[in-house]
Amino acid sequence: MTTETEHPRRPFLARGSNVIRCEQCQMPAKACICDFQVNAQAQARFWLLTHRKELYKPTNTGRLIVDTIRDSEVFPWSRTEPDTQFLDQLHDPEFDPYIVFPEGEGYEERMVEFEHKPGRKPVFIILDGTWRQARRIFRQSEYLKDVPVIQPQTQRKTRYNLRKPNEEHHLCTAEVAAVMLAQMGDQASADLLDAYFDVFNAHYYASRRSRVVEGVDDAKALLQQAISQCEPR
Repeated sequence: MTTETEHPRRPFLARGSNVIRCEQCQMPAKACICDFQVNAQAQARFWLLTHRKELYKPTNTGRLIVDTIRDSEVFPWSRTEPDTQFLDQLHDPEFDPYIVFPEGEGYEERMVEFEHKPGRKPVFIILDGTWRQARRIFRQSEYLKDVPVIQPQTQRKTRYNLRKPNEEHHLCTAEVAAVMLAQMGDQASADLLDAYFDVFNAHYYASRRSRVVEGVDDAKALLQQAISQCEPR
């Protein structure tokens, strides 16, 4: 069952704060996508370390991972007071964690390729925020210094049209997760997450402009077929 670590709620006060939203998917009620949530048993799970400024944004795509990939979790990031459950799991030998982050100077020795380890569950830790926030999380989290780092291998350009990235190759959180699933050989789960992201993207974009949702019939069909075959939440 997919879970999300509890954290205090606060009102969303930015643009769109007066929109009536679905309590589950946080989409505008008229654009709810709950009917397309898949409880997929992927070959890996995800732990999202989410910047506080992203926790309450309806356009955050990290929650799409939790909605789709079973046993994935969200943890609020703190430099000095990390979540105790996150730390416990990070040091649990049951798990095989990797931080998903591009290669760079100063941590070359930590860069690895994915390798299946018998008896251990693969976990991809995604630093959930803007690129600037993600770099800060990576550099300032001393408790992550011993965790190996894996780089997404992709030439994809972002399909996310709700925010404008600095560069086309800067993928959003959900897109990065799909890339990592494909990279480890779990293309089926990657396709489901990509499909759910496309549905989210299209529904949100259409609701902002009071337009009809278009272009995601195939994605919806794939998700509905998977839902019929998955265990209920």
